[in-house]
Amino acid sequence: MAAPTRVKTVWFKKEGERPVEDMATALATTIWRMADRAIDNLSKADFDIITPQRGFKVIGELTAFAVHYVDRLVFPRMSDAARGELVSALGVRLAEVMEDNILEFTEGAKDADYDYQQGYIDMLNARMTEYGHYDFPDDRPSFPALRYLSLQIRDDMEKSDQTWIQDQIMDIEMPEILGTVKKQVDGFYPVTK
Repeated sequence: MAAPTRVKTVWFKKEGERPVEDMATALATTIWRMADRAIDNLSKADFDIITPQRGFKVIGELTAFAVHYVDRLVFPRMSDAARGELVSALGVRLAEVMEDNILEFTEGAKDADYDYQQGYIDMLNARMTEYGHYDFPDDRPSFPALRYLSLQIRDDMEKSDQTWIQDQIMDIEMPEILGTVKKQVDGFYPVTK
């Protein structure tokens, strides 16, 4: 088992409220690191992540689920306007990180027919709507929500991996990702009684 990921949960300079972009950047950094770690874990478990497209697709799906989870966690903790601003800034920041990583991998070569950031945002918006139909009781995703996520990933995997990838995502990767994200959200936006 890997060591727990350290995350920012408090700001050392406490003067005033933090800009939403700072909060979104900190959350995006954590979400990306956790999704990237999941790709490493999948590779070590002998799942076939041989193409960059497959790896970025899996990261995209994991991060989209995590963004929806953040939205669910902060729903009772802030106004709809503030929540919308945070989730939008988080999505935009993750789209930037996605593009930066793709361009780093391709040594700066862009696909002239595809906008990486807009592609991520479009996928994220679709997933936010789809996950909105599932329950997240007690700040945890329901089995059907996790199953839906795992099916999105399974469909892009090699046939030999499709049987087992769902268990790996649902039972191993997502609990670690969501636990870390919840810790950070709870630090930034404590539950008030």
